[in-house]
Parts: sequence; structure tokens; C-alpha cells
Amino acid sequence: MPQLILDDGTRFTGHSFGAQVAAAGEVVFNTAMTGYPESLTDPSYKGQILVLTYPLIGNYGVPGRAIKEQLSKYFESDQVHISGLVVASYSAEYSHWNALDSLSDWLKEHHVPGICGIDTRALTKLLRERGTMLGKLVQQDPMEIDMYDPNKDNLVDLVSCKEIRIYHGRDTSLEQSTLQPRVDGSAAADMRILLVDCGVKNNIIRCLLGLSATVIRVPWDYDFTHDDYDGLVISNGPGDPQQCAVTIGHLKKAILQERPIFGICLGNQLLSIAGGANTFKLKYGHRGYNQPVLQVGTNRAYITSQNHGFAVDDKTLGDDWEPFFINLNDQTNEGIRHRTKPFFSTQFHPEASGGPTDTRFLFNDFVNMVRNFKTGNPHGQQSK
Repeated sequence: MPQLILDDGTRFTGHSFGAQVAAAGEVVFNTAMTGYPESLTDPSYKGQILVLTYPLIGNYGVPGRAIKEQLSKYFESDQVHISGLVVASYSAEYSHWNALDSLSDWLKEHHVPGICGIDTRALTKLLRERGTMLGKLVQQDPMEIDMYDPNKDNLVDLVSCKEIRIYHGRDTSLEQSTLQPRVDGSAAADMRILLVDCGVKNNIIRCLLGLSATVIRVPWDYDFTHDDYDGLVISNGPGDPQQCAVTIGHLKKAILQERPIFGICLGNQLLSIAGGANTFKLKYGHRGYNQPVLQVGTNRAYITSQNHGFAVDDKTLGDDWEPFFINLNDQTNEGIRHRTKPFFSTQFHPEASGGPTDTRFLFNDFVNMVRNFKTGNPHGQQSK
């Protein structure tokens, strides 16, 4: 019988769906009620066995593979990134106007195993008590596969793009080339946003394109410090931020300049480390579409989408930086901002696909910063 085996010896026996293969990784849970196609294609889940706490999964199937602006219209990347899926009740019968196939068939297509019939409430309580644990999904023999700790590997290198890609606003064309100096004329009117891909979700690109920006997507270790761009975005991504020493080195040079910077999720951690702060591993991480955060210095609270296992230590922020948001559940850092320069970042996902969209305004704030920079007012600040 298929089993989920944790590194403390705990075993859960269930029924198999998806690919009939073994898998190992870090066992984490997500509290979202919907959005499993988006979650499963989020590169931040690389190396993880995902437990969905919502009891019924699969009832609306998986959407079609439509492409819009050279991006998957309904997914956050071009592949399923989780190592395995654990659910309480899997619905083999699905119904939705946009569904192309079942969740099980989709997992088979990507060679990812799933297990259902598991008491996910008991499993989640165990993970909350013990913290994130290593685990493995096996089909028959417990020795089919060894335990695997993904945080020891550079997962960002596995999910980042390998070549530069340029997206032109809402134009459906896509270029792949080296960066060229900006020229005079109509092209100069576009905002050139350089996006460091540490495992970027497609909706970050969609949000920037929707604001008429030209997005220059570069690999995580690309040296952008001598390139011509108007604003810098550091994307989300999986694993321990300390594995991205090359990116951190580039960011240390970028923060000596005035060009606006916006970090998201892993990007928040990388920007913080570049600014002198430390990070630490959370007990069980924040994963779900319902995480409340407070904007520091205000009474404004937002419901956010999150997916991370590490956090920034506020106490180690330098004098030039301040907390921007805090998590209302455990008071951990949810973003930072520079006191004088147009740099800020969020630990949560303002692009939030599939929702909530409470903090989507931060993309507008960033684009306004870029416009201010281009017009000679580099210290324009985000919403207060």
C-alpha cells in the first residue's frame, strides 16, 4: 500500500493517484481552499511534498494549456514543481468549464505522485508540533527511495531560466537575446524592468506587463550591475537564501545606486541580506492564501498569499532600513524598505495567483517609483 513516511518514523497509509513513483523531500502544508493548479506550478515548492489541508481536492480538474503573452495563462510556470502531493480526499470526477483533464492525469504527465485517504488534519497538527519534517512517498517498499533534504541544494539554480528573455508590455512577441543599450525614440518611453528570476511566478510578469513595462528576465546568477534598466525586481524562489550568494553580491552593488528595487518573497530575503540583515528558518513556514499582515506605522491590515520557509530577522536590519510589514500571526517580518532610497520588498506575494489581490497596489507603487526615477525624482516613496 502507498505510504507517506516521515523522518521520525511516523507512517500514513493511503491510496495512490498521479504517477506511480516514489518521491522524497521536505513535507510542508498549505492552508488554501482553492488554487491547486497555481500552487503546484509555483517554483517555490521545488523539492517539497505538499500537504493540502483543504479536505476535497481535484473536484474542478486542471485547466487547459492556453498561452497568453508567451506565458501559461492558468499556471505559474511550465511544469509541476512539487515532489509529491498529499490530500485527504481526492475527487476523480471533476467538473469545470475550463477543465482539460483530471488532477491525477496532470500529475502523471509531470511524473509526480499523489496520495489520498490520509488524515491531513492529524498530519498538519504533527507538522505544527514538530515543525517542517523530511518525508517520502513510497508505492510499496519503504526502501524505494532515501530521505532528501532539498535545503542543502541550490534549488534556485534548478528553477531559474537559463537565458535572457524580454517581454514587451502586452505585445505577444518574446525575444531571447543579450541586453542592449537603450536607444532614443519610442523604445526609450518604455519602463525597462530587469527581473532576476530566482524561480519567478508567471503572475509577477503578468502584473508588470499589465502596467506597460518591458520586462527583461535574467537568470538568478546574471551580473546585471552594468546593464541599463529603470527598475529591478528580485523574484520569489525556493530554498535557503544563503545559497544565492552570487545574487546577494550583485544586490550589494545595486543598493549603492538610486534605481528602484522591488523584492518578492525570496527577493525580500536576498535584499535584506544584501542590506546587512540575517535570515532564519521558520518552524513550519507560511503557506496559504489567508495570511494576515500589518503595514508598519499604520492600522492597515491585508490578507496575503504566502509560500516561504525562511524569514528575515528584523532585529538585524541596518539603520538605513526599516520593517515594512509584519505577520499578525507570529510577528515575523513580511517586508522591508529603505528609509531614503526607493527600495522595498515583501515576504508575501502581491501578485497572488489565485488570490487574494489586496496588495496588488504595490506593483503600481513600484512602477510609480520607476517613473519618478526616469523623470529625475528618484526618492518617490510607496504608499503610506
